[in-house]
Amino acid sequence: MASAVEQLAKNANWGTFARATELKNRLWFVVLALLVYRLGTYIPVPGLDPYVWEQIYSQKGGGILDMFNMFAGGALQRMTIFALGIMPYISASIIMQLGTSMSKQLEALKKEGEAGRTKINQYTRYLTVLLSAVQAYGLAVGLESMQGSSGSAVIDPGLFFRMSTVITIVGGTVFLMWLGEQITQRGVGNGISLIIFAGIVAQLPVAVASVLELGRQGRFNLLELLVIFGMVVAVIAFIVFMERAQRRVVVQYPKRQVGNRMTMGEQNHIPLKLNTSGVIPPIFASSLLLLPLTVVGFSGAEGGDWTATIARFLQHGQPTYMLLYGALIVFFAFFYTAVVFNPEENSEMLRRYGGFIPGIRPGGPTADYFDYVLTRITTVGALYLVFICLLPELLISRYSLPFYFGGTSLLIVVSVTMDTVAQIHSHMIAHQYEGLIKKAKLKGR
Repeated sequence: MASAVEQLAKNANWGTFARATELKNRLWFVVLALLVYRLGTYIPVPGLDPYVWEQIYSQKGGGILDMFNMFAGGALQRMTIFALGIMPYISASIIMQLGTSMSKQLEALKKEGEAGRTKINQYTRYLTVLLSAVQAYGLAVGLESMQGSSGSAVIDPGLFFRMSTVITIVGGTVFLMWLGEQITQRGVGNGISLIIFAGIVAQLPVAVASVLELGRQGRFNLLELLVIFGMVVAVIAFIVFMERAQRRVVVQYPKRQVGNRMTMGEQNHIPLKLNTSGVIPPIFASSLLLLPLTVVGFSGAEGGDWTATIARFLQHGQPTYMLLYGALIVFFAFFYTAVVFNPEENSEMLRRYGGFIPGIRPGGPTADYFDYVLTRITTVGALYLVFICLLPELLISRYSLPFYFGGTSLLIVVSVTMDTVAQIHSHMIAHQYEGLIKKAKLKGR
């Protein structure tokens, strides 16, 4: 079976793609959905003076705000209806997943199958609305207190502005949440990841232009510019290598009697990715750091205030930020891996189908072996994620490079691209299978 799949994968080509109507429709849906998202990042929040806000952002930009703006696809810098991006939904997902592992009621709900998952998804949506409403209100209050060189950022401050801002931004976040779910169901790839991916990619040309402008101003010479772009290429190559790395656990299936025939025992393997959690840990870690700091970033506090102290300690390149960011990445790498791969369930599934790992007894010992292997490779995967996400952040803070050259953004772009291409390839293979089945039926007639 595995060899047949590999042969079909080799035979998959653009001719197959041209005949795969469903796949083309899915890809067109993704393109149109992301186009709608990008158009929404240019619709401004009502009641705000865009020129004054541009002045304020250029003064307050940097650190947490720039990172938030990166995940929002530039919508925060323009203060549009998608200013919060999809981050409240990601924060709500984190809280629900943590709650599922700690609450017996939520854990029982998860085990109910599709009905339970539907209820948990509904709770996540409700929590998303609550979090986005709190953040949007803090954003509205912060905007009212901001003053630029030519006046206030808000044209007519007051209760009406706060209400309209909360309704507009919450509506934008809920729309993005719905759009992401539609992309996942009707398109190709994970909708939430693709929305973040589209926001980052759309800003990459601006980031490249800003780096070249720094070179023109004399901040970097030609050799330093080549080193920067060479480092970006090296990071991308390293990400591709590590994302494809896997540990193959050999599984042996014994001989079985099927009717009057004796089937030969076969050997297969279970591929365990080095980075099972993918791009989730950096996104979750960033979201958790950004959630409490949204109000801090938009407060009008000056240097002596405690909020300004927190913001100063959590700037990029600061030891406190690096320590918290790295620790959260490691935590979510192990946490999400435990959610995705359950050693007990996989051990029981192997035992049920008669499979076993050579030298390991079925049942509990097999589950312990899975846990041992998974812990070792997840440790390497977590350290890889910390290295990829923190090393470029140090360079960014030192040389004032755009955040889009950071490890987090590059990891998201490369990982989402690889995942989407893999899903497109899977659709093409499935289409070839359908063609083979139809040919076999015609020959049978």
